[in-house]
Amino acid sequence: PFFLFDLVVPAELPDNINAFKAQQFRWAKGSTQTAIKLLPRVFKSNASLIAKIQAAFHMTHYVIHPLMVCVAFLALPVLLPVDVEFTGKGLSPLAESRVFRETVCPTCGGKAHRETDTMDTFVDSSWYFLRYCSPKHKLAPFDKKAAGYWMNVDQYIGGIEHAVLHLLYARFFTKAVRDLGLFDGDEPFQNLLTQGMVIKDGAKMSKSKGNVVDPDFIITKYGADTARLFSLFAAPPERDLEWNDQGVDGAYRFLHRIWAIVYKFSRDIRNVKPAGPGSQGDPLYRKTHLTIKKVTEDIEREFHFNTAIAALMEMVNEMYDYTSGSFSPNKQAPVLRSAVDALTLLIAPFAPHFAEELWEALGNDTSIANAGWPVHDPEAIMATEITIVVQVNGKVRSKLTLPAGTSDHDIEIAALADPKVKEHLAGKTPKKVIVVQGKLVSVVV
Repeated sequence: PFFLFDLVVPAELPDNINAFKAQQFRWAKGSTQTAIKLLPRVFKSNASLIAKIQAAFHMTHYVIHPLMVCVAFLALPVLLPVDVEFTGKGLSPLAESRVFRETVCPTCGGKAHRETDTMDTFVDSSWYFLRYCSPKHKLAPFDKKAAGYWMNVDQYIGGIEHAVLHLLYARFFTKAVRDLGLFDGDEPFQNLLTQGMVIKDGAKMSKSKGNVVDPDFIITKYGADTARLFSLFAAPPERDLEWNDQGVDGAYRFLHRIWAIVYKFSRDIRNVKPAGPGSQGDPLYRKTHLTIKKVTEDIEREFHFNTAIAALMEMVNEMYDYTSGSFSPNKQAPVLRSAVDALTLLIAPFAPHFAEELWEALGNDTSIANAGWPVHDPEAIMATEITIVVQVNGKVRSKLTLPAGTSDHDIEIAALADPKVKEHLAGKTPKKVIVVQGKLVSVVV
């Protein structure tokens, strides 16, 4: 692709075909052969309903002169004709339309032949995001001030082919309009995510291979939320997803586990106020806020929906453990209510219809879509205890449970005093003791 740095008015165009090709070569900044071969292939097309080349050629005694003249600014846009016939044969439909083809030269007023070749759709798709900033602007392709406010695009998602082709074109056009003074930005996109494909039996789904999964069947049997949940859980978004019927069953069972525990205790917690900071020592309260933090970060930072859903599964397991014995409504109901509220909100992006039903069952009379996203309590996620692994000569020999904030010196003393560690020391004095704060003690004998 190329663009014109110094062309201002039609009069500056070369007056013969050889000079025109030479000028094209200077614009392309490549060899003459490259310019002749490349440029027509970049922009030449015979389709009539894609990007038009809004220009005309002079005509002298009904002979087309090789001088291209840009259409006057006030005459833009050039509209497509309505008398075209799509025969699939011969010339472009535009070339067959006399109403469109025959026009007047914008410089001399003489007869002219309008350009009937069109450009590939990538020309438009390479800068549409700039037009989105001011879609009703009529004086230019886009409003510079609006583009300066909205651009650049925060998140760009597309297939892996976009990482080379469309991204290259979009970056080129952005830098082109920047050099022309139409835009002050330098890059079109802030972040690119190329999502993987859904495959089955190790191959891309194809009717010819007979490995296509009918989404209507899955949705009819399991529901749209199950299909969505499985797709998001089965693999990170940038990786290919191997379709697995057992995995779909697993996603379906997980939603039923949530449904079961919420409805089992819905009467006990329906009119209960959720627990607050005073419950920071409760294990389920802590797990709830750890999960809020984990899911929020996984969604916002890396689009790791699979690990976010895994965190929700861990939270549900904790909820079942919390309610497995005798349930005390006065003591446990507020904590369980806060956990159920958070779980319902956190599952909503992955299973929105399911979450909406749970939200109503909890006594809410407005849509969950209008509810705020939960925010974790920093103090609640601070551990009161830590587990320290103790190794002797590289092998795990014991684990210690100590108060959070225990100093390295005290951790070392506790490790060396542990009966299992003493057994493997066999009365020998350690050559070295390495303490990894809050995680590990390595004893070398």
